[in-house]
Amino acid sequence: MYQKILVAYNDAPESRSALHACLRLTPGPSAEIHLVGVINVGTYLMAGEHVCEAVLAAEKYKIDNELAASHALLADAGLNVIDHLQAGEPVNIISELVEKLGIELVIVGHSRNKPLAMRWWRGSADAMLVEKIRCNVLVAADLA
Repeated sequence: MYQKILVAYNDAPESRSALHACLRLTPGPSAEIHLVGVINVGTYLMAGEHVCEAVLAAEKYKIDNELAASHALLADAGLNVIDHLQAGEPVNIISELVEKLGIELVIVGHSRNKPLAMRWWRGSADAMLVEKIRCNVLVAADLA
């Protein structure tokens, strides 16, 4: 059984799939569930926007609230949850946490509705993550 699991979470619907996949694994109460929310500054830079403090503060507030709700969902299932909220590129942050915390399994959500142009331009974050980290990855698909 995995003892250190990282669940990548943002406010996208596919992140809910990652949360529910973690619950379906039924890790024991001794397992550490690291719930990570990333303020993806690259999204703003790619759109050519200047990232001001007010925009980052609003995004932090939004993701902080999402993390709190997700934390409660996992904790109510009897899981030991540790939150992480960081700003940066999600693949880099997740890979740094995997190494630093000794994570054994990463769970990410995947949307089948991502536009083809976005996949071509940025590549698949799931594929980049698999190449970069040295642990198992569970890709939870949105089944809707």
